[in-house]
Amino acid sequence: MKLSVATNFDPLLIDGIKNYPVANIYGKLPIDFFGGGRSTYMLGQVSKRKLVEHVAYAKKNNIGFNYLLNASCLSNMETTRKGQKELRKILDWLCDIGVASVTISNPLLLRIIKQNYPMLKVRVSVFAGVDHLQKAKFWEEIGADTICLDSLSVNRDLDALKSLSKSIHCNLELLANGNCMASCSMAPTHMNMLSHSSQKNDLNQRFVVDHCVLECAKRKLQNPVNLLRSDWIRPEDIHLYEDLGYHNFKLVERNLPTSIMIKRVKAYSERKYQGNLIDLVQPYGHQASKDDPQYNAHSSFLPLRYFLRPFKINLNRLLNIKKLTEKRGMLCQIKEDKPPIYIDNQGLDGFLENVWRRKCRYNDCEQCGYCESVTQKVVSIKPEFQNDCLKLHQQIDKDLEQGSLWL
Repeated sequence: MKLSVATNFDPLLIDGIKNYPVANIYGKLPIDFFGGGRSTYMLGQVSKRKLVEHVAYAKKNNIGFNYLLNASCLSNMETTRKGQKELRKILDWLCDIGVASVTISNPLLLRIIKQNYPMLKVRVSVFAGVDHLQKAKFWEEIGADTICLDSLSVNRDLDALKSLSKSIHCNLELLANGNCMASCSMAPTHMNMLSHSSQKNDLNQRFVVDHCVLECAKRKLQNPVNLLRSDWIRPEDIHLYEDLGYHNFKLVERNLPTSIMIKRVKAYSERKYQGNLIDLVQPYGHQASKDDPQYNAHSSFLPLRYFLRPFKINLNRLLNIKKLTEKRGMLCQIKEDKPPIYIDNQGLDGFLENVWRRKCRYNDCEQCGYCESVTQKVVSIKPEFQNDCLKLHQQIDKDLEQGSLWL
């Protein structure tokens, strides 16, 4: 097993994971010319100096650093003189500071890097949507060293997993603890939204109300079966993928507290976790120790400062978004004494094998009913929490759809 682990740039994270099979950590500056897979507001304030120090400390502990250039849309800047000049500038700097690899989702970037920076390993992002043998062959042929497969389509598709493992010779990686709904229709829109909202020259100055995250969160509360119809892989099921030839696994999330990221690395390294699966797969809603120096990547005033756009947004309409994000723990510590959503991880033994046999990608979920029956046994949501959140979602949806959120 080799793990690729998201970093929050806390040196204590490296201390906590260095004795596990971690091959590399990955991250990026919160703002750069090309952007990446998370909005700027979701990430901590990381300076160039801090990144340099983090790369060096990881290398000292035999952990490589993977810098993300994985935006799904570059506004065609990669085909301009200015864009390629900016690319060379950042790649020169990354090589100088000892970065071992970069992640991309644009094939031209891969070709440029392989032609001019042979010392860098190049990894293909999950944003590239590689879910089919012919797609993987394309990336392999133009020089990819590692391909992170499209977890939304591949993780629950046994035939695809077998086909890819059998025929592709470069490294294949699986995103193990994602929390997206399988075959999500919002994925392309969401990827582009995240990419633009972390780019230096974004026309909207990186401001975004992430309606995709809000819609996803709502659907999981409306119909809890969607908590199981997701792309996660349990630690206990890692061996099933290893039996198919997969040994590289990626763990998210970059804005999480150090203690939670260490917990995740430990669970997947040891291939077991007793408790709430939410702890391992949900990117928000956690109750880390208040003493954790990286409880949240955000300072206490960042959410307010981020949304304070008096010429763009109706501040009076922000109250519901503020209430929802606080209740769900999206931008701060969750205030519930006990987890409002609980998925019994141990109760999911055998779940994946049954899903594989049912070939979910090609069947109607409502007619099958298997995930629904398992949901009744392993998922619990506090009714008051569920009702309160759904009421807030209803009002936010109305504001978004009628345009009353904007000025």
